[in-house]
Amino acid sequence: MTHAAQVDTSAVPAGETQESSRPSISRPMIGMGFLLIVLSYMVNAMDRQVFPPLLPNIREEYGFSLEQGGLLATNFTLGMALAGLPAGYLLDRFRRKTVLLASIVIYSLGTMATPLATGFADMTLYRVVSGFGEGMQSAAIFAAMGAFFVHRRGLAFGVIGLGYSVGVFIAPLIGVQLMSMHGTWHSPFYLFGAAGLLIAAASLFLVKTGLTEHSVEKVVSTKTYEYMPASAYNRNTIALAVHSVVSGVAIYGFLGLYPTYLITSLHYTAGQAALAMSFLGFGGMLAVFGGWLGDRVNQRNLLILSLLAVSAISVCIYETQAGVGVQCVFAFLMGAFGLGFIYPNTNSAMQRAVRPSQIGRASGLFVTSYYGPAAFSGLLFATLVDSLGWDQAGLLQVTLLPLVGVAALAFVRPSQFNNAVR
Repeated sequence: MTHAAQVDTSAVPAGETQESSRPSISRPMIGMGFLLIVLSYMVNAMDRQVFPPLLPNIREEYGFSLEQGGLLATNFTLGMALAGLPAGYLLDRFRRKTVLLASIVIYSLGTMATPLATGFADMTLYRVVSGFGEGMQSAAIFAAMGAFFVHRRGLAFGVIGLGYSVGVFIAPLIGVQLMSMHGTWHSPFYLFGAAGLLIAAASLFLVKTGLTEHSVEKVVSTKTYEYMPASAYNRNTIALAVHSVVSGVAIYGFLGLYPTYLITSLHYTAGQAALAMSFLGFGGMLAVFGGWLGDRVNQRNLLILSLLAVSAISVCIYETQAGVGVQCVFAFLMGAFGLGFIYPNTNSAMQRAVRPSQIGRASGLFVTSYYGPAAFSGLLFATLVDSLGWDQAGLLQVTLLPLVGVAALAFVRPSQFNNAVR
């Protein structure tokens, strides 16, 4: 595939500008709306990632086993998976802004309800409800922004991924600090949930429909897509979905129990574990570069190299018994490739593997395939740890499993992407 084939021109005929294809909306309002969308996704990440560093305290209060804690750390992704395909269907038929606002309210209320749990069952329910809202939001954001920033989809997703990574970076630090100040792990959940509701209220007025409801089908284009499969569920999307499953299980299994590993196996303090966890988010901030690069190189090959990097970094994390400083470097690299390269490029590649009218379904398929099996990744990892120990569990789930994703990506044909030059 040539360099030119990687530039997304899927909706606009040659000679026309990107701006000519968009609804009328001023640049300041585009900037304001996009900023609020990025901030909402940052809060989404904070809601997700505040749980793992507080898990040892939560387990102590409720008497949860490691397996129960591992399941709680990642089972919110079950809600995301349940939301993915229905959200994708709705997004192709109804206003994306409505879905977006409803989703923020749902996951914020689920987050605020978590400290109210009396045991494992209702905490599981609150986590799944929170995940359902987060899944709806993910599908809505990436469908809306994938349509609006059609020429620079990878870069736009990278900026959104940057917001997510900022959330991953600051959530552990804020969460542990608030827990220390107030003597309870409850307060971060109330704070982050309230922040989500505030952003939803602001978005109601400041995120304009000209940003969220852009449709590439309204553009008169000379480009046809008959070279692409008619179905949204084709060879490319299925192969990418298999890769998404593998990536979700490996990365979320790692994220969910990484602080527990540092505290129980390497005997880090809660503050040191939170610092290492924050470096994951710091590395994920490279999503802007990862998304930009995905617009310019062969996206399949970029994903393959990123999976191989995750495997290599996993060996370093679980086999070297590194000190805090070196472990933070490993965490940064894991965040860079796992969150900064794999996540935005898998998402944008899934949308490029379908015809423009089907990006809502592609967005939903990505959410379901990435987050569905990931719901049980923490339980799987915890079970492996109990049976084999941390080093062997890491070898199986975070080192060897990504190689299955590499094999799946070998079946992807970028020449059938909607941004390929014919």
